[in-house]
Amino acid sequence: MNIEQLIAQLTVEEKISLLAGASFWTTQAIERLGIQSITLTDGPHGLRLSTGTNPGEMLMQTKPATAFPIEAAMAATWNEALIEEMGAVMAEECQHYGVGILLGPGMNGKRSPLGGRNFEYFSEDPYLTGRMGIAFVKGVQGGGVGASIKHFVANEQETNRMVVSSEVDERTLRELYMLPFEMVVREANPWTVMCAYNQVNGTHMGNHHAFLNGVLKQEWGFDGLVMSDWGAVVDKVASLQSGLDLEMPGPGTRTEEALEAYHQQRVTDEQLDDHVRRVLRTVQKIVAHKREVPVIDAERHHAVARRVAEEAIVLLKNEDALLPLSPHAKVAVLGAFAKEPRFQGGGSSHMNPALLDSPYEEIAKYADAVYSAGYDQAGSAELLEEACALAAGRDAVIVFAGTTEAIESEGYDRADLHLPASHLKLIVAVAHINPNVIVVVNSGSATAIGAYADKVKGIVQAWLPGQAGGSAIANVLFGSVTPSGKLSETFPLRLEHNPSYLSFPGNVCQVHYAEGIFTGYRHYDTRKMDVLYPFGHGLSYTTFEYTNLRLSSDVLTNGEVLRIAIDITNTGKYAGQEVVQVYVRDVQAEVVRPDKELKGFAKVALLPGETRTVEVQLEERAFAYYAEHLGRFAVEAGAFEIMVGASSRDIRISATIQFASEEDVREPLTLAHALQVWLQDERYAEQVGQVMHHLHIDEENPMYAIFLGMPIRTILGFLSSFGYSQEVVGQIEAMFGSPAETRAESQGGIKLRG
Repeated sequence: MNIEQLIAQLTVEEKISLLAGASFWTTQAIERLGIQSITLTDGPHGLRLSTGTNPGEMLMQTKPATAFPIEAAMAATWNEALIEEMGAVMAEECQHYGVGILLGPGMNGKRSPLGGRNFEYFSEDPYLTGRMGIAFVKGVQGGGVGASIKHFVANEQETNRMVVSSEVDERTLRELYMLPFEMVVREANPWTVMCAYNQVNGTHMGNHHAFLNGVLKQEWGFDGLVMSDWGAVVDKVASLQSGLDLEMPGPGTRTEEALEAYHQQRVTDEQLDDHVRRVLRTVQKIVAHKREVPVIDAERHHAVARRVAEEAIVLLKNEDALLPLSPHAKVAVLGAFAKEPRFQGGGSSHMNPALLDSPYEEIAKYADAVYSAGYDQAGSAELLEEACALAAGRDAVIVFAGTTEAIESEGYDRADLHLPASHLKLIVAVAHINPNVIVVVNSGSATAIGAYADKVKGIVQAWLPGQAGGSAIANVLFGSVTPSGKLSETFPLRLEHNPSYLSFPGNVCQVHYAEGIFTGYRHYDTRKMDVLYPFGHGLSYTTFEYTNLRLSSDVLTNGEVLRIAIDITNTGKYAGQEVVQVYVRDVQAEVVRPDKELKGFAKVALLPGETRTVEVQLEERAFAYYAEHLGRFAVEAGAFEIMVGASSRDIRISATIQFASEEDVREPLTLAHALQVWLQDERYAEQVGQVMHHLHIDEENPMYAIFLGMPIRTILGFLSSFGYSQEVVGQIEAMFGSPAETRAESQGGIKLRG
């Protein structure tokens, strides 16, 4: 396919037709030039190829495919190689069904545990999200299928998601919500990016020139296709002007509108050709990488799904080492989810699993097991009584509980963190009868575990674990697999402790990201707040020792890489895997920064008694913050603590380095800053002190304390009253430089304005 030749042969009408879908799931073909149509379909945790035609059928009637664990669970594996392998399996199934673009992964953040679609997003931490996204995209695209990272950007809620304006400052956007997208674009080169429904700072994302053309295409160098979320284009002409390449779904209904804008020269040939070029390049990649996959190896794919689910399971509590359970133990398995597994989220990721494990049947392969549903939607007293009778005298009781699809789904946010009342009632009731209760939690994000945590001995966060979740849970409970999952988000003591509590989800017009960069553990750790379970937490059946931390240097400068090595020893009796987490703290920053930030990790497998060296590299960006006055990330000179541990609250070993930055990245002071600030800044203190002394504004002056709190411009305004000539006042004012507004406007870089 000679793309430039095709562009020259296309009519204007044909070019515009290529910039909207042909149907709900396909792009436009131009048969006379051999331009093929391609198929797109949902896919955050597996292929969801709809066979239905009306709205009711589209979600429920789909081709069978491997349903993997949700993205929150994928991130809990902290295993990039495994997620890349999973992506390759997804690509194989796409090839089998003739799908060219898989609409995933979701890369949005988690401002609040109430986000209805949190299960479709990786983590509250942007670095972990970025690393998982890179692995996912590499796996899918390595199999010849395009990935679509979504939803760009600041799309962290379901309430009013199609109309609300996310009001976010530039630093927060760059450090939290854009960062995962930037990481994937720069390292994995996704074939497509999907823009979100919402507005950001008053501009719809489909029309956001500064973000689509500016940040994504120009600054990050993205050369792929930008598509809309389904129905996200509110202004067709503005979208063509602002960087959106493909409107979905089809068929396109605003061709005449776009054509009229072209004839009025509001849309240029250059803009049209760039959009068409990106569409054709994507089609070319898909056609070139198409391969025949006549049969899906369902059992092999199921095994991969099981491994992901096993490594995602997080052991939260294991009192008296109740787990792992002994084979052939007598157990009561309670809760309807044990036979009707809650394995996936609701909405556009709802799949038709190729296979599906029953947790109860998998547990029964290990143990002498009996079952009772224990609850229903009505809270049946008979089911509860039956469950309690079965629990009595058993070696252990395994209760399956969690959120329902009515609680957690695309389309609406959660009302609270509570489990259904009938689930909680079952847990509490059987805990009175049998001391050895283990709760298996199926949920897409944090729940109110504190409501029953002190009543049970074991708590297993199994997430929504996909089609192989049943066997994965059984393997972990009975010790065939040692749990190695680590939380990808903080579990708070109370919902009210969440930093977005008072601003989420806003109103139909706006939602203010008032917490700024302090989301998740960045908030809880900086404020020294107790949490139920911290970010990165997860128990094991074995124990690990961290020793011999080595850094490649104790002094860094711009462009250099810090190489970290640490020895990890399995000091227990089980083989297991440990997630070694590296956090960075700016010891004394001029700008407000979190107590610590995740900047590296590695997962290591160890036999009992085995020691291995884990290595992690930190590039300059690991020490940087987004300096708005510079329009870029920058590192402030000074000390940084390198902290290595098993969670954000379990730091095992640390060391301090100095970063000798080659430039002073601090924001210059202005006439609006107080005298005290000028005197405390070593860049200006001596000169300002001399001026103040000349003006007799020093500690001997009774007004000195008042002057310290005054902005310089106010002090200068008083000088004529003190008898100084306007000439002298002008000379002193010039010594303090120009106002902040003038200086800010003179800075280069792309401004994040709608």
